[in-house]
Amino acid sequence: MNMQGYKRPIRYGMVGGGHTGFIGHVHRMAAALDRNFTLVAGALSSDPKRAHESAADLGIAQDRSYADFNEMAARESRREDGIEAVVIVTPNDLHAQPIRAFIEAGIHVICDKPLCTTLEEAVNLHRLVSESGRVFVLTHCYTGYPMVRQARQMIADGEIGELRLVHVEYPQGWLATRLEDTGERKSAWRTDPDRSGPGGCVADIGTHAYHMARFVSQLGVDSISAQLTTFVPGRRVDDDVQAKLRFENGARGILWASQVAVGHENGLRFRIYGKSGGLEWIQADPNCLWHTQLDKPKQMLSRAGIGGNCASLRWSRVAAGHPEGYVEAFSTIYSEAAEAVRAWQNGKRPGPDVLHPGIDDGLEGMQFIDTCIRSSANCGEWTGLA
Repeated sequence: MNMQGYKRPIRYGMVGGGHTGFIGHVHRMAAALDRNFTLVAGALSSDPKRAHESAADLGIAQDRSYADFNEMAARESRREDGIEAVVIVTPNDLHAQPIRAFIEAGIHVICDKPLCTTLEEAVNLHRLVSESGRVFVLTHCYTGYPMVRQARQMIADGEIGELRLVHVEYPQGWLATRLEDTGERKSAWRTDPDRSGPGGCVADIGTHAYHMARFVSQLGVDSISAQLTTFVPGRRVDDDVQAKLRFENGARGILWASQVAVGHENGLRFRIYGKSGGLEWIQADPNCLWHTQLDKPKQMLSRAGIGGNCASLRWSRVAAGHPEGYVEAFSTIYSEAAEAVRAWQNGKRPGPDVLHPGIDDGLEGMQFIDTCIRSSANCGEWTGLA
């Protein structure tokens, strides 16, 4: 990785992500890895006692531990040493309000996916963020893997020819039973449509698969034929999505995401085939990318190894043979967020190799959810993106 010397870390605050939660911890590790951010404030829980305990554990001064995000946005925006960016790691139903509060306070936003819970809400947020000019980053972290970047660049360079087939899948098995009935927190809100939105699996991990397909192929999607299924009796949202995709260049795609695929953990993978070759990548072995050229043996490309292109080498932090993984990929998104924030502060635009997902991706993810729901309700009818 090309380290360009020390730069002052960007001051950030966090909404949600108390010290006992998984995803907040991951975001903090990712933000810290490349020394681009420092955590100075937070509204870490809706429970004030838990929020202040979390702040103390994380080294946040008590006068910068807030009872709610509105207070945090107002007070931090008035401080000379106030936060420059905020990270939102709350359940889906608590994305839109903090995004609005911090954007209106002039603070850049980094938010977990999906953008919000409804397409109407997403359209309004897209307008607000676009008009503000502030940096907005959506943490589709999986596109930060170096070999995902390698694949994207190879496709852009025509190394597998015009694309024909795009297959992406993301199977999990952790919701194969009614885990939500046990009081387990992360399953409870994900299976509650009042908190997750009308999409279950399709919103939670289907959006990751869809974004990966779009990111690597760089093709737009014209229409979708989807079947959303709820396999677990009594569950109020889908737990499996199977969709066919029609891409703008005539390519065809298949997307499968499931949270009832027993035996799978986080099995994200893609297989992309063009006129003269194919590429295959799986998150379980993220440092490898399989490349097949027409009428030639399959070849394994390794992160930072022979055959690496500039897109993957830019985000390879250690030498070939030393595995990099999930946190490093997540940190790539944060480092690109920092580049975007610093460019904004200097009155410039970030360079073309800054590829973090933004507000356009957030809106498209919500369009994907809405289209899948509408298509499934009409027996898988081919449906254009809203």
